Amino acid sequence: MIYHHKFIHPKSKTWVVFVHGAGGSNVVWFRQLKEFKKHFNVLLVDLRGHGKSKPEIQEQDSGYSFKEVALDVIAIMDHLEIKKAHLVGISLGCVVIREIDKLAPDRAESIILGGAIIQFNKTIKVLIGMAKILNSVLPYMWLYKLNALILMPLRKHRESRNIFIQEAIKLGEKEFRKWMKMSREIKSNLNDFLNREPAAPVLYLMGDGDHMFLPMVTDLVKKQVNAKLEIIKNSGHCCNLDQANIFNERSILFIKRNSVKQEILKSW
Repeated sequence: MIYHHKFIHPKSKTWVVFVHGAGGSNVVWFRQLKEFKKHFNVLLVDLRGHGKSKPEIQEQDSGYSFKEVALDVIAIMDHLEIKKAHLVGISLGCVVIREIDKLAPDRAESIILGGAIIQFNKTIKVLIGMAKILNSVLPYMWLYKLNALILMPLRKHRESRNIFIQEAIKLGEKEFRKWMKMSREIKSNLNDFLNREPAAPVLYLMGDGDHMFLPMVTDLVKKQVNAKLEIIKNSGHCCNLDQANIFNERSILFIKRNSVKQEILKSW
């Protein structure tokens, strides 16, 4: 079972589950935890191979799939008897959340996707191709640092970039390469973003400086009935770190509004 840490609110019955991206850990939510604990029950997880979630013996030499990673999170929710929750993700954690929603569509009360990766443009495809070639000859941290610099290139993104690099160092080369191999199945997962609209309401929170993914999210939201986009100024890909106060404020408001809607529906 993957590492998890729960925080119980004395009165609220509402759960919020945070899902980090590839190379991160539950630590990337440190600027959300204090504020969210004031309002909700909170569940932090470390995805397999990340943070304190060490791979099981049978997993040590095998690869992963997004389905397996999503089922890990669902298993924790089952273990804690969390029937429904608001799911909050960042970067590739958004792909994991969409997989959770596909496997268990009745478990999400709402979905918040920060720095969402929903599609690969030509530039990203070239970068992934180069990374696959260089993966066998360069130290993995060179590749991760390069990737972080491309996604978060500005000086004002430095702190967010450094946090993700520090967490990736803890990941280790062996686990990094397993997650690199998962890029083969990302395309099918991303097609799911385009072709299937989740039943739960979705809030996309994107930094105005998220040059890789903001244009694609903007186009997608125009086509989806149940989705809303809010752009956070002076922020890059990791908007939960760059502008934590705004990210928290908008997320909490969205969750509270949808929790009220759920209570009204239950009372009918």
